[in-house]
Amino acid sequence: MAERNYRRRLRSWARRQLYSFFSSLGNLLAHRLGTLMTILVLGLAMALPLGLHLVVKNLEALDLKRESWGSITVFLDLAAGEREALALAAEAERLHGAQVESVSPAAGMLEFGEASGLGQALDLFDENPLPWVLHVSPHVAEGGDLEAAVAALAGWLEAQGAVELVQVDHKWLQRLEGIMTLGQALSRVLGLLFSLAVVVVVANTIRLDVSGQSAQIQVLNMVGAPNGFIRQPFLYSGLWYGLSGALLALALLEGALLYLRAPVEQLLDAYGNRFSMLGLDGVETAAVLASGGLLGLLGSWLAVRHHLRVFGLPEVPRRKRSGERAHE
Repeated sequence: MAERNYRRRLRSWARRQLYSFFSSLGNLLAHRLGTLMTILVLGLAMALPLGLHLVVKNLEALDLKRESWGSITVFLDLAAGEREALALAAEAERLHGAQVESVSPAAGMLEFGEASGLGQALDLFDENPLPWVLHVSPHVAEGGDLEAAVAALAGWLEAQGAVELVQVDHKWLQRLEGIMTLGQALSRVLGLLFSLAVVVVVANTIRLDVSGQSAQIQVLNMVGAPNGFIRQPFLYSGLWYGLSGALLALALLEGALLYLRAPVEQLLDAYGNRFSMLGLDGVETAAVLASGGLLGLLGSWLAVRHHLRVFGLPEVPRRKRSGERAHE
């Protein structure tokens, strides 16, 4: 008998949940314009922090060659030959523990010709105009200060007589990494702020729905309907709002990626960096949908909880719910 009653109550609960689930969707579709406006606001609010997250994600996926951020390029005088270049490289290795790669004028001309596509045109030069070049990477102990090591080594190189120019190549990439770290923090802050905005928008929308159905709520309470039964359709409405807003945000992001993918990849290809723009993966997409639904539920729960108290509808004790079975 007890098991039969449990199964009956479970079936009754499931029917009530399904009815509230689909009836709330029907109520939203009955007010298409208002529902569409609310979903547009929610979708835009969710898309903005997600868009910033994608920007940072794609920047992190770029080949920024972090291993060579401390690299120094040293251009020697045109008069300096192989002996001076190799001697300077050996001294940098001995005194500073640096790693040095020497590039002869012939190798530099060949590399330039391949990169520029002017291989045959470069044959018109009577003599090679390029100097010897050294690529120097300083030795930095674990946890050491890279910038200080680069500055010390660059200063020593500039003081050498055979050196024409010392160039620190990737300092701007170090600044870019700092910008990306800031972007990550900013995306989290914006995500929190816009999440609160989603909760407020859903709560305000559900508040209007509750106010418009105040008479029906009073009648349900008078016949013994518990607050949980009254609250269900509004909670599911908030869930629909949140899920719809999340779906719209994902669609907007995908459309933006499709529009930007070709010009961005063309620009990066011109700089020799082959790259394909990244979107949200499966886990991130599921997280966005789940977050949207939960935010919608939270907003609707706050609105209904507040207005049930305003209507003066205390929770009916179980022993007084004479009409509960009828509602089930």
